[in-house]
Amino acid sequence: MDFFKTYQRNGLIKKEEIGFDQVIKHIERANIDLKVANKNLKIDTEAAYNYAYLAMLRTGRALMFSCGYRPIDGRQHKTVVEFCEHVLGEKYSILIKHFDRMRQKRNKFTYDEPGLIVSTTETISALQKAKEFVEQTTKFIQAKNPQEKLF
Repeated sequence: MDFFKTYQRNGLIKKEEIGFDQVIKHIERANIDLKVANKNLKIDTEAAYNYAYLAMLRTGRALMFSCGYRPIDGRQHKTVVEFCEHVLGEKYSILIKHFDRMRQKRNKFTYDEPGLIVSTTETISALQKAKEFVEQTTKFIQAKNPQEKLF
């Protein structure tokens, strides 16, 4: 059984007509998140890391929307990562691994270990990976939807 059917059957995603305007809004917001992360880098590394992660999450959701799917389960963040891994493929595997590690780290300092230290070096790296993910995934979405204009 293919990925989409399996995830639908397991209640992780649903097929839905989603306007391309929603794809655009998520990508625009992801780019704002990257700017916010940069601005917060010297003030609060945890906040900067969180915004870098949110940029990736919103871009991943934009990818899902562009394919006509929406996450619907209680583990939506993980579902978005797995969806991106499947759709983007091997070429993007390193970025997807960073996305998943950032998801896990953010989950840890948000829910399990408040006050967990996120170093400046780690946050700068996360921000660079998030920027690359947003750029590459946006190009991927645009290539698959040439009739729509993202920018």
